[in-house]
Amino acid sequence: MAAAKKQISACLEECRHHLTTELLPFWLNRCKDDRYGGFLTHFDKDGKDAGTDEKSLIAQARTVFSMSAAHRAGYGGGKCAEYAKHGVDFLIDKMWDKQYGGFFWMVNRKGEVTIDKKILYGLSFAMYSLTEYTMATGDPRGREYAEKVFDLVKKYCAETTYGGYFEMFERNWDLCGPGPKGGDRKTLDVHMHLMEAFTNMYECTRQDIHRRTLLEDIDILLKKILHKRYATGIPQFTVDWKVAPQIKFDIVWGWDRFAEGGKKANAEDNTSAGHNVEFAWLLAHATDVLGAGWDDYRKVIKKAMDHGRKNGIDPEFGGVYTEGPHAGGVYDVEKEFWQQAEVMIGMLEGCLRFGPKVYWPAYVNVHRFVFDKMINHPVGEWWPLMTREGKPIWTHMSHSWKVNYHTIRCMVECIRRLEKLLG
Repeated sequence: MAAAKKQISACLEECRHHLTTELLPFWLNRCKDDRYGGFLTHFDKDGKDAGTDEKSLIAQARTVFSMSAAHRAGYGGGKCAEYAKHGVDFLIDKMWDKQYGGFFWMVNRKGEVTIDKKILYGLSFAMYSLTEYTMATGDPRGREYAEKVFDLVKKYCAETTYGGYFEMFERNWDLCGPGPKGGDRKTLDVHMHLMEAFTNMYECTRQDIHRRTLLEDIDILLKKILHKRYATGIPQFTVDWKVAPQIKFDIVWGWDRFAEGGKKANAEDNTSAGHNVEFAWLLAHATDVLGAGWDDYRKVIKKAMDHGRKNGIDPEFGGVYTEGPHAGGVYDVEKEFWQQAEVMIGMLEGCLRFGPKVYWPAYVNVHRFVFDKMINHPVGEWWPLMTREGKPIWTHMSHSWKVNYHTIRCMVECIRRLEKLLG
């Protein structure tokens, strides 16, 4: 046990050092846009401003979340709270639609609207970030605007025939068209991120409506979105919850790794270890906030976590593969940054919930890949995409889909769990 404690302490020290001397400084030194407000979020391999003229809802909201979560966890000496407020000011002043309500999807650097659509993926992060901001700082505006978004989502996005939510809307909340416009699809991605958003809503407000909505969304995830046999996430569905082949949407988030023609290889049988383990730890966290449900969800949490652990983690080179089939195995052996981050948190969650026997070695495997290969230590952030062996394929440090939410959250959450393991 002494050897294990020593190893836990060493991992904890690496995480603390990375967060406080590399990762947070990377963002605190360059993301605040003092000229136009909000955050700069596009940086090249050396951490230099890439000059991209856009500020997306997702990157702005995620940076508000990262700064709020870091401040709430005790980092930054007040600077993170100041940055979070700066981001919230921009969201409310420049990205809130004063006519129809909700946040616009994209503005330019000056804050002029370039894409006026209402995209539920982005709105889920607005709720998640703004509630985190209020819990971190006490500023009531976060909760106020999160509740405004929540009310609009319930009014316009809830799909009441089959359950769950429509995801893609015009500025005035008319549903977008079918196919690549996304109006006839429902996704794992959105419903899972709504779970984290509704968890935060309930933690922040303690309103019964937010609790009920969280439980409804968990029910949809368990009954409609997870594979009946393997408890793995299925990426895309039709409105009536039939499995749909994955297609690329016109307004795409985070999924810029697509074959030409918008059709994906293995489009009807693929699942992501990163998503499955992220789902598992987020659901475990939701039970803590709800103060109930662990006994009901324990089995499915363990099943999703174990599927990711057994099929997603590379025993030879370390780290987490991109995706594979539901029955197990792997299609894509490249390593994406966010999947490493989520599996690190999830394996520590497994240690605390189910015991360290299998989860601790799995954690160490991914931790070592990240610290030895994925972190660009001289610059401070993580490479976005690597070969199986750990050579960078993409080299930007940040853009609209790869900001700081997975990396900063990973370090904050891992430190918290490593401390518990030691304690």
